[in-house]
Amino acid sequence: MNEAMRNAIVERRQAKASVRNIARELGISRESVQRVLAQVAAERSGQAPSANMLLPPQRRKSQLDAYEPVLRELLARYPDMTSRRLFEELRARGFAGKYTIVRERVGLLRQRPTKEPVLRFETAPGAQAQMDYGIYDIDFTQEGRRRVYLFNYLLGYSRRAFLRFVDAQDFTTTIREHVRAFTYLEGVAATCLYDNQKVVVLRHDDDGPIYNPRFLAFATHYGFKPWACKPQRPQTKGKSERRFHFAEINLLNGRTFHTLDHLNEVTRGWLTSVADMRVHGETKQTPLERYAAEKAHLIPLPASPYDTALVLYRSVNAEGFIPYRQNFYAVPWRYIGQLLPVRITEHEILIYSPAVEEVARHALLPRTLTDQRQVGSIHPARADANERFALLEERFTELGPTARRFLDGLVAKHRQGKYHAQHVLALLAGYERVDWLTALERAVRFGAYSLAAVERILAATAKPKSILAGLAEQERRHLEPYLRDDPLTVRPTADYQHLLTPEACSNGPPSPTSTTSDSAPCADAAPGPA
Repeated sequence: MNEAMRNAIVERRQAKASVRNIARELGISRESVQRVLAQVAAERSGQAPSANMLLPPQRRKSQLDAYEPVLRELLARYPDMTSRRLFEELRARGFAGKYTIVRERVGLLRQRPTKEPVLRFETAPGAQAQMDYGIYDIDFTQEGRRRVYLFNYLLGYSRRAFLRFVDAQDFTTTIREHVRAFTYLEGVAATCLYDNQKVVVLRHDDDGPIYNPRFLAFATHYGFKPWACKPQRPQTKGKSERRFHFAEINLLNGRTFHTLDHLNEVTRGWLTSVADMRVHGETKQTPLERYAAEKAHLIPLPASPYDTALVLYRSVNAEGFIPYRQNFYAVPWRYIGQLLPVRITEHEILIYSPAVEEVARHALLPRTLTDQRQVGSIHPARADANERFALLEERFTELGPTARRFLDGLVAKHRQGKYHAQHVLALLAGYERVDWLTALERAVRFGAYSLAAVERILAATAKPKSILAGLAEQERRHLEPYLRDDPLTVRPTADYQHLLTPEACSNGPPSPTSTTSDSAPCADAAPGPA
């Protein structure tokens, strides 16, 4: 055993840790801990340790001795094979003993990786928190088996925690759960440790971690500093890791949950009745008792919470829906083919026009549902197909005479022309308007009134636009009315010369539209010689 491990054992013993806790933390047996403590005590007292203390205990002969070479061979080939599986292999080879002696022998033979001791340290009240996710596959009675993630925010001094199960660990979910944790704990720790998740840390370079600027903006709003653990060093967040273990054995073990909401309901009760009231093995106090002293040191919450809504753009398809997370949400027909801003909260999805006016609002469907359509009162019923076509006519008319001629020809030539018109309009989401109109003009010229013809022309002559190009086009259309209302005319630079030099004021070209105020700058010019 190396000196670092011996030092870690003695240090923990001086901190009043039990032999059992020391062995569990350092990943060694209790006998090894006792042996080191006895050796150190003997050295400190000037006495040599007894021979029995230094030698491993002698085993009595056992029927398992004949099978020990088999155990060694299996452990060498399969280091992670469990004692139960090894017992089954021995039984297949004729071993007639009990499982318990196999388990004990495997514990002696298995090579344990040497762990670098992790020195635990305490933090001042309000100075530090830890955040991490745990991953669990849970069999819900009503939702079936699904993967969920346990968000865990833990105050370092009091050990008081906020836990909540979620269905994703993306950026929006992570900051939303942070806000919940801050509200639950009524404050924010000055620093929070993270395990290099991409939401927080983009990458590491020679100078240290490169933090996600979006997460830094969130942290700045609440006044705390994120701190990334060193790569391959998750032990730094030992307090948080132990909280997962306690939740597994005390919250999840032996319980049945109907849905994710039911699981979180049980978790809320468990936090207040069990986690907050359990006497901690190191602090010898409950988290709630220490939290009373820590609360005053937490950073107060801002008056306005951080907006955790997700904002993105989505194209309206030919059916009048926008897609999000494999589901579809209805938008008024007149927006087919347009790129619209969408704001997604925890429970709702709000859709806006290019002028940023709300045009639709729906309840957000859960991740467990796919290929669902949220219609609400947005789309008229099938009996109102004429109203739908009237909106299409209005939209094609807005796009110019070429678009309207194509629509008339398409409807006249095809029984499903109205339906195809929706798909033609939806092509605007993927191509520049000028290319789309050029394709329609060519189709009209050759009498090719069909969706397939327009698609072929665009594929041969136009380049699909990127999302950035779509946004630029949308902004340009949004600004055009304002520019037309107050146009600016370009004037010759000579008209402005009198603003620069007094001499130019007397020699500059006269302006037929000049007024007294126009020549005012000359009044302050230095007078010339008399």
